[in-house]
Amino acid sequence: ERRLQNIMERLNMLSMELSPPGPTVAAGSVASVFSAKTKLYIYSSHISFSSSFKTCLFPTCFQRGEVLRIIRKTGDGWWLAQDTEGNKGVVPKTYLKVINLLKIISGAVHLIKHSGFHCVCVCVYMSQSDTTNVLSSLGTIHSGFRSSTFKLLMEEGHYTLKQPELSQSQLSFRDLFLDPVTGRVRGRQVRTCVCFTLWSCRMIPTPGVGVQVLSRHIRLCAFDGTQVLSNIHTVRATYNAKSPKTWSFSPRMTGILPTLLDGDCFLRCNSVSPDLGILFELGVTFIRTSTGDRGDLSCGWAFLKLTDDTGNPLSSRTYELALNGGTPFEKNVPVEASVTTGSPSGVFQQILQARRQPKLIVKLKSVNRRTRMQLSLLPDTLLHCLSCIPLLVLHRQLLADTLLMDRPTMQNADLICSPVLSTFPVLLDQPDLLDALRSAWLDADTNMSRAQKRDLSYLKQEFVKVYMSSVYFLLHTPSLPCHRWADSVSEEQRARFIYATLDSLKHTQHTADQSGGPEFFVNRMHQHLAFDITELTFDLLRVAR
Repeated sequence: ERRLQNIMERLNMLSMELSPPGPTVAAGSVASVFSAKTKLYIYSSHISFSSSFKTCLFPTCFQRGEVLRIIRKTGDGWWLAQDTEGNKGVVPKTYLKVINLLKIISGAVHLIKHSGFHCVCVCVYMSQSDTTNVLSSLGTIHSGFRSSTFKLLMEEGHYTLKQPELSQSQLSFRDLFLDPVTGRVRGRQVRTCVCFTLWSCRMIPTPGVGVQVLSRHIRLCAFDGTQVLSNIHTVRATYNAKSPKTWSFSPRMTGILPTLLDGDCFLRCNSVSPDLGILFELGVTFIRTSTGDRGDLSCGWAFLKLTDDTGNPLSSRTYELALNGGTPFEKNVPVEASVTTGSPSGVFQQILQARRQPKLIVKLKSVNRRTRMQLSLLPDTLLHCLSCIPLLVLHRQLLADTLLMDRPTMQNADLICSPVLSTFPVLLDQPDLLDALRSAWLDADTNMSRAQKRDLSYLKQEFVKVYMSSVYFLLHTPSLPCHRWADSVSEEQRARFIYATLDSLKHTQHTADQSGGPEFFVNRMHQHLAFDITELTFDLLRVAR
């Protein structure tokens, strides 16, 4: 009886926590437990566990499919976990498997709508940002705004650029092959390969008073209606105070356009799903002026299905996508409650209502033959900006040489000494360093002759030199401020340091002829962080996993 009473009390708390925004006494009671600052690991048991062990999680046992929250992981394989009733204990990691967070969210929304039951997993997701909950309660943000789903998924670390995966036989790679005649990466055609431009966003509601917006951006990925199929790519929008509800992309500027602001993107995906498309989440990173708390909001989402009703690819033209509120798993949620969704009687009212609806404008476009050839050399699943294709292709070629040619045997899985391969994925999480590599490589490319540009071995050798004498040095210098998303002070400091360092390094290399050589790194003029073996080692087994 006491156990049932505890369950009823917990359900009441969860009901209050997940209720629509409004004043509530227990609004922070559950949210304080599942704070956004605490990294959460949600697992379910795939084997029933007997109570014969003294270290069992429950007094009796736990059943197959029960959801557990991992609090601490240990090297001996016995992890400290917590069940939905708050009981803590240790459990063998071999009896657990990770739950897909998207399935938790979609299943929980379906459960709430049809049965009114609120599960703890929904509480973990919905309460991941205490600041967002407070702003909802105060009415500062619109009813269609939510905590950013993509931000939460990116923090898991599973939706970044994937290294080559092994095939089903475990004897070769799934999408990485070499042409035996030319020695180049063999191009692969995928079912879906589109190039598009983020044009603008119109009539996007702004947060209310007491909130300072630090960044307006779009996060996008390949999506089939149930799960994320690619990496999550971020494009920051530019903002004009004269038209606060309009976002634009790819601003004109001197020099190279930063990767973070580049709205020209491509998607490669080999999924056979008929519902494959691109999911866009419009978001803002904000800071609450009264407390200094930061958070990430979703201002709405849109979905562009890449095939028509007959299954044919969409034509290259401009598409206006209506924005929806809530999460991608909620239906018929308006972004802004003040915008009526009913059908007005007059034609003039219909035109006015259509102009008030939030929209995302995307343009599908075709590219030239050279770009299509370069795209075929990239992984089967990837979403990124078009300006980074040359760097991605060169990295792909070095990866193929290392994994398919330079290993003693195909069964050899020893650590590989390759500072470029071990650190290149870090650049995709720090766009300013990726821009530094683009700038350095552009300078080197302009000084090459046509014959040198056609020589693959020369290109690879030069790319390694440029990489080692630019971004590899920047990655391991103690003077570079830490990367922090949507922090204007940190971004300005990093930008000044990066380009001042690149100019200094360029001058040193021209005078001393030390482009990427060992002498460059032992020079007492250049400071470095303490050496770590992971800077140089590429772990094939970790990549395969």
